[in-house]
Amino acid sequence: MLAVPALALLLGVTGTAAAATRTYDIDPEHTFPSFEADHLGGLSVWRGKFNSSHGSVTLDREAGSGTMEVVVDVSSIDFGHDALNEHALGAELFDAGEYPRAVYKGRLEDFVDGRPTRVAGELTLHGVTRPVELEVRSFKCMPHPVLKRELCGADALATIQRDEFGIDAGKDYGFDMAVTLRIQVEAIVREE
Repeated sequence: MLAVPALALLLGVTGTAAAATRTYDIDPEHTFPSFEADHLGGLSVWRGKFNSSHGSVTLDREAGSGTMEVVVDVSSIDFGHDALNEHALGAELFDAGEYPRAVYKGRLEDFVDGRPTRVAGELTLHGVTRPVELEVRSFKCMPHPVLKRELCGADALATIQRDEFGIDAGKDYGFDMAVTLRIQVEAIVREE
């Protein structure tokens, strides 16, 4: 199963040159960390997403640096299957009562033409914190058509081993513990 945030989520931000660090707020209406996980040792791939996340990104384009934090509400998990959603929140998987949030914190790195190509950070999931690197596959900034402030979007990818986070349900039945995190994110610059 997974959790990311999320990941990372996540990374939002870059486009035109800027002279200093700017802060962007992740848009929860346009950011939905998702994941793909094995079912029954390769029988099929289950996909899900988290419907509630928030966070922020800082970015200094000239310096080629930035940070990000994405917080995911684990109880917002959505497989498109109500019974599976309920099961995933229980102790065998996410244990959302004990661990209600997943958090990803990282540094934007390896800038090319003012755009980050990866995020080096840590994912805290199910009470365990481990390093997770996100590959930024696309990144774009533009003026928001209504708010007239800079809006940035990105698509990022990582693979984690869910048993390393204490979520090993199905391992004894041959389930693959690899989970692919897919994080599409949009973030808008804060008003100054």
